[in-house]
Amino acid sequence: MGGSEGAIRVLVVDDCEPIREMIRAILSAEPDIVVVGEAADGADAVAKASLLKPDIVTMDIEMPVMGGLEAIKRIMAQNPLPILVITSLTDVRTAFDAVSNGALDVIEKPNMSPESAQDLVKRLRRLSRVDVPKHLSVMGRRPHKHAESEKAPLPPVTKGSIIAIAASTGGPQAINSILSQLPATLPVPIIIAQHIAEGFTQGMADWLNSGTPLKVAVACNGDILKNGNVYLNPAEHSMRITESGMILLSDRDRQQIYNPSCDIPLASVASAYRGRCVGLILSGMGDDGAKGMQAIKKSGGVTLAQDEKSSVVYGMNRCAVELGCIDKILQLDDIPAELLLRVGGRQ
Repeated sequence: MGGSEGAIRVLVVDDCEPIREMIRAILSAEPDIVVVGEAADGADAVAKASLLKPDIVTMDIEMPVMGGLEAIKRIMAQNPLPILVITSLTDVRTAFDAVSNGALDVIEKPNMSPESAQDLVKRLRRLSRVDVPKHLSVMGRRPHKHAESEKAPLPPVTKGSIIAIAASTGGPQAINSILSQLPATLPVPIIIAQHIAEGFTQGMADWLNSGTPLKVAVACNGDILKNGNVYLNPAEHSMRITESGMILLSDRDRQQIYNPSCDIPLASVASAYRGRCVGLILSGMGDDGAKGMQAIKKSGGVTLAQDEKSSVVYGMNRCAVELGCIDKILQLDDIPAELLLRVGGRQ
């Protein structure tokens, strides 16, 4: 379990030995990744995280002695580092409780297919670079009253508008924070494209529903958007919105880097709603969503971005800012009030 200098050091945690062996086999095939240790329960994981100081931990949820949720809490309190939850689809809802405790992302337990292995490796490489102490400080922030931006105020968009949100790594925590502060009487619908593993969108919807007065659901083909409702783009599909407010889902392009695409729903909203839409791009790696935000800006809509300081990863939002298509850059705590201002809602 030694490793080459400069490699990503991984601690694999799962009570099932065949699963640990499979994960180890997948990771050991990569020249830049080394498995430095394994643990079969949460208590052992906490001890080895402190002893071995890995760059990232893969964490199961249901384990003997100490479960994954408690282990994540203790690791984040004692020795914070990136954690990727690897779990079965039967534990999806619980997996998002792990996100609340500090885990960065969730993924289904892998199989030996090239696609599954590639997805695991890609996520590990990406998450191992996250500044976790910063991530925890963002999660621990308490909402405060909206502060005025340095830019001149933008006029509220007209009635009948829509809020479209794009996010990736760090997005679930940010989205949860935002939705928890919006009222059930929100006079517009919200659509969200969040990069997520297939099979986990419903779990995210259930998790978000537990903390907001809004109604959160996974979008279905043919749904008509309703005010005060939040629609999550299912991971397996590309989502578009028509001028009549209907959701259209299509099979996603398997060559897409990002899953689901953020650019596609944002661009469709720009075309359908033009000046009556508010686009918001949050924390995330890569550049997905930046072109969609640019389309909203060009169509006359309002464009907002989460700032660098409150982002777990300043990537997608940074790309949008660098394109020059963002009207206002905001701290996470200030976003809910800004959204209400733009759509004429009240807290």
